[in-house]
Amino acid sequence: MSEPTPEEQKKLDAEAKAKEDVEQAALPYKWTQTIKDLDVTISIDGKYKGRDLDVKLTRTHLKAGIKGQDPVIDGDLPHPIHVDDSTWTLETVPGGKEINIHLDKVNQLEWWAHVVTTAPKIDTSKIQPENSNLSDLDGETRGMVEKMMFDQRQKEMGKPTSDEQKKMDILKQFQEQHPEMDFSNAKMG
Repeated sequence: MSEPTPEEQKKLDAEAKAKEDVEQAALPYKWTQTIKDLDVTISIDGKYKGRDLDVKLTRTHLKAGIKGQDPVIDGDLPHPIHVDDSTWTLETVPGGKEINIHLDKVNQLEWWAHVVTTAPKIDTSKIQPENSNLSDLDGETRGMVEKMMFDQRQKEMGKPTSDEQKKMDILKQFQEQHPEMDFSNAKMG
């Protein structure tokens, strides 16, 4: 299969993004994330009070909805959260009320593709790090975050991470300098 041209790639990306937007818009909740945490918003009827709600947060599971009804969201989280630092509130907004759920990620250098594993995924490689205030981080931390994001993308595509790539490059260089040595059994790792 030939590589798509930049124009075709742009079109493919736009189509994928449009499909993603439709899938995400169809969810009965909205969600946003930074590299460190994730927020879920569920709109409900203004007549409900906190005691009418059924919200449960565990390290790896989220359930939220109104008691006696099917939960709006109920599923396993793709990655663990700090339960003690995760909260939920009920807020009155124009036109009703909102359940706001704040999840504190255990791994604060990782984008989530979805809130619960049953929901459609977003393409985390398209997330612009600026959203997570990467610019606020100092150069070293920013470099580390970008490297981890690169490594995560490489891993998802089954390609070597930057460290593995570096090792392979060093080994290759060494092999070229020492053609007399047999590296066929050299183990990477």
